[in-house]
Amino acid sequence: MATTTRSAPPTEALRSTSPIPLRPSGPAPEHAARTRLGRIPLSRPRPSTPDPRFRPSAFSGEAVPFQITAFREGHDRIGVHVRLVSPTRAESLHRLEPLHDGFDRWRTTIAPLEIGVWTFRFEAFADEFATWQHAADLKIAAGVDAALMRESGALLFVRAAAEKDRSAAEVRALRRAAAALRDAAASDDAALEVVRDEAIAAFFRDRPLASLHTVGPDLELLVERERAGVGAWYEFFPRSEGAKRQKDGTVKSGTFRTAARRLPGVAGMGFDVVYLPPIHPIGRINRKGRNNTLDALPGDPGSPYAIGAAEGGHDAILPELGTAADFRWFVRQAQAHGLDVALDLALQAAPDHPWVTEHPEWFTVLPDGTIAYAENPPKKYQDIYPLNFDTDPAGIYAEMLRIVRHWIAQGVKIFRVDNPHTKPLQFWEWLIATVNADDPDVIFLSEAFTRPAVMQSLAMAGFQQSYSYFTWRNTKEELEEFLQSISDETADFMRPNLFVNTHDILTEYLQYGGRPAYRIRAAIAATAGATYGVYAGYELYENVARPGSEENIDNEKYEFKFRDWEQAEADGDSLAPYLRRLNEIRHAHPALRQLRGLTVHWSDDDAILVYSKHIDGALTENGVSDTIIVVANLDPHSVRQTTVHLDSSVWGIPRGTEFEVEDLITGAVWTWNQDAFVRLDAFAEPVHILHVKERS
Repeated sequence: MATTTRSAPPTEALRSTSPIPLRPSGPAPEHAARTRLGRIPLSRPRPSTPDPRFRPSAFSGEAVPFQITAFREGHDRIGVHVRLVSPTRAESLHRLEPLHDGFDRWRTTIAPLEIGVWTFRFEAFADEFATWQHAADLKIAAGVDAALMRESGALLFVRAAAEKDRSAAEVRALRRAAAALRDAAASDDAALEVVRDEAIAAFFRDRPLASLHTVGPDLELLVERERAGVGAWYEFFPRSEGAKRQKDGTVKSGTFRTAARRLPGVAGMGFDVVYLPPIHPIGRINRKGRNNTLDALPGDPGSPYAIGAAEGGHDAILPELGTAADFRWFVRQAQAHGLDVALDLALQAAPDHPWVTEHPEWFTVLPDGTIAYAENPPKKYQDIYPLNFDTDPAGIYAEMLRIVRHWIAQGVKIFRVDNPHTKPLQFWEWLIATVNADDPDVIFLSEAFTRPAVMQSLAMAGFQQSYSYFTWRNTKEELEEFLQSISDETADFMRPNLFVNTHDILTEYLQYGGRPAYRIRAAIAATAGATYGVYAGYELYENVARPGSEENIDNEKYEFKFRDWEQAEADGDSLAPYLRRLNEIRHAHPALRQLRGLTVHWSDDDAILVYSKHIDGALTENGVSDTIIVVANLDPHSVRQTTVHLDSSVWGIPRGTEFEVEDLITGAVWTWNQDAFVRLDAFAEPVHILHVKERS
């Protein structure tokens, strides 16, 4: 694209490469050098992070709100700009609008497109025209100091007309306005028309008469590639795809070659990323059997997270899957179908990993001389040794960097990191920064279902994406709080990937909600987040749990799975067509490819969730605004009907005005207003995904 930013009206870009000349307010008094505040106080800038040692982030094309608190003493008006400098040093200045929320907050929304580190700073100034216009409008109408107000305005217009950069048309208009204000024969009502003239106001908006210029500190914003924040992920185990039962009851593993046959189906459902669990040799010592039993039977493949055996470690490939050349071929096949490949990065070792003998200092040795297993008390993982990052940090850091760079060389640009919260935060900050310095396209997803402070710190330290609590947020109240949090409170530094399930997680909602639950969760994940994910089997409604747990019985982590995708879809027993439609909607509607822009609305039913996502046309590639309303029946067991209450001003439609919506699932079209009746049958269509049609 030709521009480096897109910004929303009325705060459009102002001379994207040449800043607006603001008049200096003169040298600051000597005592001002000893104060922390500028002449016009500026505070609480956004985008920002809770920890100022880290910078906020965005992805290319993301609609980023820039906000600041700014005010001055008394009643005089101020103006606020944000000055942006792109990674290639292109400079632009953007005017902020007051939020009128009583908290002196100012805001504009900008969509940076250029990848790299941007700098920005907020600038405030006394706005002489706005101050005069406000006072003149009140005083002339009230007959108070009318002559004085008229002359003050005329003087402003004369000063502005004398500026060299004004166009001839502006100069003529400003001089006519000054003359009209000074015309003794003109009534005060005629003078008010000049005060309220939008064209005159626009001249001063573009080139304000400013004083008391105050500049905030330079801040940074990291802009990463779009896939860092937008995408639909699909996880499958390559060993299960093409696996065959043998006559002796054992199973012959699938390979990268057979797994590639699944790629057209994944791409056909509209997914963007295919994610593979670890593909490395699996340890034989203490190998786990089916359903996590301690005794593996002959032929049990073991958990791919027990990495390392005689065949090699983290830089090797499980021989049953194929060779390194086969893997590179698989990556190329995925790319040919428009899919990025994400690979699991699990930094741990099986007892027979080469590291155990070559670098025993990398592990924790217990008083009895044995190496400590991985634990999550009271759970113990006898097939895994965790690494101790403090015994030889230089050696471990160097090896982990080598491993990541090895897989980058094989074509992998996305890593789903297993349990990063069990490794030092300092390590991740170093590793991600080091990798991204050489290859900024590499993306790391944090699989950390842990405490909020830890999750958020991992994101601030550099993880481009994060797992979230979405999996366990199922009620209306829980989801409203969650959606507001991810789209605003943490959006400056944390990008959630809303996985509906994983190979280890099958929530009670899915276990007992039947097929409607699968549609409901998929629809919310696909529309509420810019990135979401699905684990294979979701489209087949696999919902039988291992007793007493939140995971599938016969967990694929410990065995092969046999699924007939095509037959299930032919029989109408597959959710694949619904997932395909959800992803089609996501690709067609830019509002759904944004993390921000989400507003929670109200319904009269405690099981009906309502939210909208909106993006202004100035921020989209085609210049067209986009608004989606989602109304979801969260009760998978019933029919619900209620009234929903919408704040349509969010997308620019005044209250009391009717508008047309189209259901993007069924094709139905309705005329709605701010209070609309809905009926959602969990067993038919439990979710409305409505497009607000543009008014002609």
